[in-house]
Amino acid sequence: MPQENPRQEKEIIMAAQARQIIDVFHEISTILNADLDRETLSICISLIENGVNPEALATVVKELKKDAEETNRHSMQQGNR
Repeated sequence: MPQENPRQEKEIIMAAQARQIIDVFHEISTILNADLDRETLSICISLIENGVNPEALATVVKELKKDAEETNRHSMQQGNR
């Protein structure tokens, strides 16, 4: 089995740690009924790490979810006509 160089080993460890963090946040999201998938959580975490205000981000996510629900409801009503 070929040995990996220290840089590759570090990258593998960091990727595994990132997956674990996302898994923990996903579990919290599920418990809180936030209905956010792992990809969305990953994007939100990245935005916050890059300086986005968490409260502002939460507000935007809530509004987007509300708009999506309204759009889906409207589409369903149009389909029933």
